[in-house]
Amino acid sequence: MDGDICATATTPPDSDPARKRRVHGMLKLYYGLNEEGKTVDQAESMNPCDINGTHFDPEVYLNKLRRECSLGELMDQESCMVKQIRSLDSDMQTLVYENYNKFISATDTIRKMKNDFKKMEDEMDCLSTNMAAITEFSAHISGTLQDQHAQITKLSGVHTLLRKLQFLFELPARLNKCLELQAYSQAVSSHRRARCVLQQYSHMPSFRGIQDDCHAIMDKLAQELRQKFRDGGSSAKDLSECVELLLQLDEPAEELCDKFLIHAQSRLEANLRGLEAETDILEFIDRGCNEFVSSLCLVIASYQELFVNRPQEGNLASKNIPHMAIGKLHAFVDAMATCYFSLVERRIQEEKSVGDNSLLVRALDRFHRRLQAVAKLLPGSAVPSQGTEIVVRAARERIQQYLAALQSFYLDSLRDVRQALAAPRLATGKDAPASLPELLSSLSASILNQIKSVMASVQLFTAKDITFSNKPYFKGEFCSQGVRESLVVNFIKFVCQSSRQFCESVGDRGGSTPPALLLLLSRLCLDYETSTITYILTLTDEQFLVQHRSPVTAVAALCGEAREAAQKLLNHYVKVQGLIISQMLRKSVETRDWVNTIEPRNVRAVMKRVVEDTTSIDVQVSLLYEEGTRKAHSSDSSKRTFSVYSGSRQQTRYAPSYTPSAAMDTNFLSNIHKLFSERIDIFSPVEFNKVSVVTGIIKISLKTFLECVRLRTFGRYGLQQIQVDCNYLQMYLWRFVSDENLVHFLLDEIVGSTAHRCLDPAPMEQSVIEVICERG
Repeated sequence: MDGDICATATTPPDSDPARKRRVHGMLKLYYGLNEEGKTVDQAESMNPCDINGTHFDPEVYLNKLRRECSLGELMDQESCMVKQIRSLDSDMQTLVYENYNKFISATDTIRKMKNDFKKMEDEMDCLSTNMAAITEFSAHISGTLQDQHAQITKLSGVHTLLRKLQFLFELPARLNKCLELQAYSQAVSSHRRARCVLQQYSHMPSFRGIQDDCHAIMDKLAQELRQKFRDGGSSAKDLSECVELLLQLDEPAEELCDKFLIHAQSRLEANLRGLEAETDILEFIDRGCNEFVSSLCLVIASYQELFVNRPQEGNLASKNIPHMAIGKLHAFVDAMATCYFSLVERRIQEEKSVGDNSLLVRALDRFHRRLQAVAKLLPGSAVPSQGTEIVVRAARERIQQYLAALQSFYLDSLRDVRQALAAPRLATGKDAPASLPELLSSLSASILNQIKSVMASVQLFTAKDITFSNKPYFKGEFCSQGVRESLVVNFIKFVCQSSRQFCESVGDRGGSTPPALLLLLSRLCLDYETSTITYILTLTDEQFLVQHRSPVTAVAALCGEAREAAQKLLNHYVKVQGLIISQMLRKSVETRDWVNTIEPRNVRAVMKRVVEDTTSIDVQVSLLYEEGTRKAHSSDSSKRTFSVYSGSRQQTRYAPSYTPSAAMDTNFLSNIHKLFSERIDIFSPVEFNKVSVVTGIIKISLKTFLECVRLRTFGRYGLQQIQVDCNYLQMYLWRFVSDENLVHFLLDEIVGSTAHRCLDPAPMEQSVIEVICERG
């Protein structure tokens, strides 16, 4: 038992909370308490067999068990009851052990309370004795002074009246003394105390004189206060005291407000005049914030302290001064802010340089940040929102400036490309074609890098450390309509439009635009359509988190515009190159006497030049465009012969008995032949490959040659010379086109048209033509 007690004593009371709660529950159950500690009324059980009831009878319980239970059940019941008894004994021991210290402490507390209450009883007895003595003494004094109480009260009232009269008679001297000592607050307080009495008894001569003297003194005091208020050199505390005293002297509050604001306006205007001398935008904003905005905030705080937030007492409360004063303050702040904002906007518009955008963004951030102080001091003011609008307009203007800078950069880059294309002509021509891919790569990379640089500069407006970046405009419209549409999309459209403008000036030789530049720009626009536009717009959306809530230009629409520009440029390139070669062919036909020419001995130089230029164009186009597809060539493409007429047409035409009817039959057969031949579209749009481009140029050149031949008359040797020239062209041009039959058909037409316009159509033998062409 002692060991158990020691073990229990060493165990902390709260070591087993579950068991502690169970023990407490048993106690509550034993004493008939609920969870709140109140007794629970239970119906008493009258059953003598209820082991938990108060009327339990052991003998009756045992007799019942013996009658109803078997031996095994009796033994089980016995073992269960033994376990319950042991458990109850254990719980009771645990309850005693756990509360042992509490019992000891409660015993000590009860013993101490007995001692304290005994001492307190002695003190209470002493206090009761003293209170009885005090009561007896007070009754004795009251009885002694009862006869003189009314007389003392009367004398006290007379003394108070005399003191008031003395104060009134000494008031003028007191006010003059306060005026000399500049104790204005004390003077006003003294006058307010006596003002009602003097007004009430002003009909009496003595009081009338005192009142007149006091009015003269207070008028002088009010004049000094007004002068002190106008000077404004005093501290805020002195100025506040001055306004309060003037209001107590019935000075019009509206007039005081106006005077205060007029004086503040002169100082703020001086600050604005000092801003005009600043040249740097950041210094301009810093000075404006440190001088003008700070002074404006100080004026607002002082004004509110003087006229708005001051407690209104007495007759001042009925005048509703704060309502009037706050209206004047709003009008004043709006007027001064308008002057300041006009200077800021004019200075921002002068910021044309787009080199370092961080300076402007920092300046706008400080400008916007400092204006928030006005919003805190003057809730409901329109100044912060007007400042935000200035920042928004500055951001829009900056986007337009960057767009103009990108456009200027693009035009300068094109100018450099034109100079680079023209420079090899002054030196060696063989280096010009090799530079086209490098020029294209350099131009495309420089434009893309410039766009990225501009986007990085514009992104400063949305940086997290910029106060206005959390405004709805800079989170939505600035990113979608500003950066994406107004800057990036408009620049891409400008590239396409400016490129198309090179196709509008068409002259005899294709205008002043170098053909190589047209080819390069067409490839640039095609690259934009295939990849660059998608990359740029995706980069923009990622950097600026563009949310397409408002309508924006679709990527497919921009790509279609770029492809259209590329197609137009490539068509124009074909047309220009075709016109250049056509011009040579036209002059070679028009400047020669084809009737009286000599017998051909070689190929004309212009034909060699046509082949050389075509070869050069083929090389040039191959640097930027893929090969393309061709139809299968026949094995004898370069050996095809050109006859003036075929079959019976040739025999009929060359027969000695030539008659007009025979000629009519020949023309008729020729026209029938054309009806069943495939129509050739000379100026059809070309595809984006080398074969299609060169084919288009050759079609234009040969068509021009054909039309020039139809305008001339030929002799025998003129016809033979055309045969030699066409055979030479056939030897080389068939390999450049997509379908060799196209070249064969046009050259057949040229030779046939020459024969129709020949006075003596005697064709040259094919073997002789081949010898001349091989020798040439």
